Amino acid sequence: MTPLTPAERLQAAAAKGLGSLPVRAKRRIAGKPVRLDGLELDLDTQVLLKLAERKPRPILSQGTPADARAYLSEASRVVAGPPAPGVAVRDCRVSGAAGQLAARLFRPAELPAGEPGGLVVYFHGGGFVAGDLNTHDQVCRMLARSSGASVLSVDYRLAPEHRFPAAIDDALAAFRDAVARAHEFGADPVRVAVAGDSAGGHLAAVASQLSAADGGPSPAFQLLIYPVTDVTRVSRSRTTFADGFFLTQDDMDWYEKQFLSPEDDLSDPRASPLLAEDLSGLAPAMVVTAGFDPLRDEGEAYGERLIDAGVRTIMRRYPGYVHGFINTINYGPGAREAIAEMGGVVRAALSV
Repeated sequence: MTPLTPAERLQAAAAKGLGSLPVRAKRRIAGKPVRLDGLELDLDTQVLLKLAERKPRPILSQGTPADARAYLSEASRVVAGPPAPGVAVRDCRVSGAAGQLAARLFRPAELPAGEPGGLVVYFHGGGFVAGDLNTHDQVCRMLARSSGASVLSVDYRLAPEHRFPAAIDDALAAFRDAVARAHEFGADPVRVAVAGDSAGGHLAAVASQLSAADGGPSPAFQLLIYPVTDVTRVSRSRTTFADGFFLTQDDMDWYEKQFLSPEDDLSDPRASPLLAEDLSGLAPAMVVTAGFDPLRDEGEAYGERLIDAGVRTIMRRYPGYVHGFINTINYGPGAREAIAEMGGVVRAALSV
């Protein structure tokens, strides 16, 4: 990770300090509890959203992909906190669909040298437009530490420079390369999982589908964190939480316009994995959603379809949280506890 600038260090310290305030002080800052759709917004999250109002997020439709990338890069550095210990990190390369891709390997200290363990191929979020190895560095460190498996983060090609299905093709190619080179990454080739958040959750889900369809090596497990699963319709949660909870409907519309071309078939399962005809035979899964997330309903609908298809699936909703909450490791216990829970599930799934 690149060291924080002095301004970012100050912001990070302020965020951590706010997370340590007494409940009464947090409530004074946040105001009245926010209750919607039978849920109450987590207090720490409400404080963070309240403070974010002082520095409004860029309106994506009035900016450029470069603006979106710069914002996510800065924001992630502030809320992630200092690098988690107990993880060895090295940069490497993996094969994408059109050439080599940058990647980063996180190996937990608990894995003895020379002993193959599990491997999680991770695809970052960012709407298919933003995000990189650095924006999700801390998430991958924490996941490696909690799961006891190595995590291979992949820097797939981004839109609009590389539109659909470039990122999907990269995800599948990177997974296959990870399996083929598992021993090089200190892993057992039959214990390679896929994971991702938001757009990355979409990529993990589609890579699992495509792997099963073509008879090639398939993931041992799939961890799908608030995934995008259906771009053909507006779910109820997309309307209910369309504004005010970090990810907005306008944001999603803009991201989709960058990723998808007008001539693309939105019902193609590579674009809308929820619409795949048959989900039977896919890898066991954990589908994670956030209560105040516009993507909540389509993520949960995908989990239900996996269950109906006979796929062993754990569905876990974190009711008081918003989209992107797993990145807020430096602020409040929610993200840390969630990643620890997800890591525990991955550990059990990849155990010998």
